[in-house]
Amino acid sequence: MTTITRQRDDGAAFLRGFGRQLKLCRERAGLSRAELAELLGYSAELIASIEQGRRIPQPEFIDRADEVLGAGGLLIAAKDGVEQARYPAFFRDFAKLEAEALELHAYDSRVANGLLQTEEYARAVLNTRRPVLDEATLEQRIATRLARQKILHRKPAPLMSFVMEEVLLHRPIGGRDVLKGQLEQLLLVGQQRNVEIQVMPTNCTDHAGLAGPMTLLDTQGHRRMGYVEVQAVSRVITEPDRVREMEARYGLIRAQALTPHESLSHIEKILGET
Repeated sequence: MTTITRQRDDGAAFLRGFGRQLKLCRERAGLSRAELAELLGYSAELIASIEQGRRIPQPEFIDRADEVLGAGGLLIAAKDGVEQARYPAFFRDFAKLEAEALELHAYDSRVANGLLQTEEYARAVLNTRRPVLDEATLEQRIATRLARQKILHRKPAPLMSFVMEEVLLHRPIGGRDVLKGQLEQLLLVGQQRNVEIQVMPTNCTDHAGLAGPMTLLDTQGHRRMGYVEVQAVSRVITEPDRVREMEARYGLIRAQALTPHESLSHIEKILGET
């Protein structure tokens, strides 16, 4: 069994285990699914899906269920595990690091960075996946991607920079309306004081990013790490020499790209033409 398959199985097993805990707590409280659903303000179908491990509960659902069922923190104690199960197996290690990062710097060449995507753009991107995602998984992936964006508004605010290929500003994934919404999102996020967005011009003749997308981040322990991902295979890079190489490469990429001010002006120009 491969590592990714094993991680996927572990995530599914954890959700099934949480579902069984929820069911036991509900039955101990003498409530039917319909009665619990009414108390929580959710549907009985959702309760059934969570108990069967087919749906991933939101944090607020877990908090409320623990309170209503008098679980004494049993369900709340599983929140971290449920949170990790939200992510694709290949992304889980990085997701935790990303959520706690003091700094994050990313170069993207295929699609806009997930931290910058609108819901419509994220849906369009995930709809291109092959093999296709089932509807429940698709909705969960979209919700999870949007939830990651709370880092943009976290306090204290992390320092963040994003460099993206100019072609991404023209690629109409999901259609022109979706692209326009995404361009507007870039302009909005790019105005935040802790965020800098840069565009790598397509006509750039000297390009340090041809090796592909990458992310650098500083952890709470002030340790810098790298992250790369391709074809659902990922790696968190901690070796100092490799990280220094990525830092040098990212510095060159930023120097070759348009400045943040020039980039926002260029995005605004493209939006007016879209």
